[in-house]
Amino acid sequence: MYSRISLFFSCLLLAGLLPGIAQAERIKDIASIQGVRTNQLIGYGLVVGLDGTGDQTTQTPFTVQSIRNMLMQMGVNLPPVNLQLKNVAAVMVTTSLPAFARPGQSIDVTVSSLGNASSLRGGTLLMTPLKGVNGQVYAMAQGSLIVGGYGASGQGASVKVNSLGTARIPNGATVEQSVPTELGQGQMLNLSLNAPDFTTASRLAQAVNANFGPNTAQPLSAAQVEVRAPVTPGERVNFIAALENLTLESAIPVAKVVIDARSGTVVLGQNVRLRPAAVAHGNLSVTISENPQVSQPGAFSNGQTVVTPNTQIETREEKGRLMLFSAGVTLEQVVRALNAVGATPTDLVAILQSLKLAGALQAELEVV
Repeated sequence: MYSRISLFFSCLLLAGLLPGIAQAERIKDIASIQGVRTNQLIGYGLVVGLDGTGDQTTQTPFTVQSIRNMLMQMGVNLPPVNLQLKNVAAVMVTTSLPAFARPGQSIDVTVSSLGNASSLRGGTLLMTPLKGVNGQVYAMAQGSLIVGGYGASGQGASVKVNSLGTARIPNGATVEQSVPTELGQGQMLNLSLNAPDFTTASRLAQAVNANFGPNTAQPLSAAQVEVRAPVTPGERVNFIAALENLTLESAIPVAKVVIDARSGTVVLGQNVRLRPAAVAHGNLSVTISENPQVSQPGAFSNGQTVVTPNTQIETREEKGRLMLFSAGVTLEQVVRALNAVGATPTDLVAILQSLKLAGALQAELEVV
């Protein structure tokens, strides 16, 4: 049990034993330029050419309706009959439109089954418009699907590896119109920190001013730094290329303990410390066993055979161990102390929550 906890926290100790050493990071790794972002696109389409693994059209009426509408647009009028198709599937097509994408550029798309198709392997996506949140069409998707999984079945057994209802089409969509960005508008650029922090924002502005001159950058908040940039497009691109490769020492993050109560996973961040506290750890187990016995009456006694319960209850309590934490205990000492009391990850959840409630844990406690 001790080795399990030691192995679990070994990688944490490697990062937590040296809290005084900060690592230099590039600006492009800790911040992004406001306005330069991807945009999600979505579309509804049909996949055809499946080998009998498509939607059961009696249970997915939207697939039949889509087929009728598509054929009507092509000049084919169907009689009012109930279509029984097995090689067609209704799908949702999703992708992300990169920043600065231009018309004619190709992007990858993901195709996911919407109905009850058993597999999309071997199918072809028909022309599908991909729309943004504003309802405008920004790309058109079409092409042959690539499914990463496979499956096989017989009368008595079946096997399935990965998902057969999701597929990819490399370069399966063509951009029809671009999304305007704010990169070329105005004299100022705004850098948005991925993890808002006042210290990091201040150091970022200092690093920019040290390389490009005073008053080039100023922090506006814990998440935003304003930078003065050239107006000419070519000069601005060169300026941003040099800006995003500058390095600085980001601030040490807030001490935090993250707990996944469902799996018992506990992650202790850097600089987690404790105030003076005592922890008692012990387990009480109660075992109840039933061993019913049959009571037979004597011969010729006109009695009845009955079942009499025989319940045995056994209690066992492990001796609790009291651990004392002095003021300013570090991450390493916390882990060693919890290992000493024989705490499993599930026990750690209860111990850390109790320490937080007692006011002894000097860290944010986040339960996911």
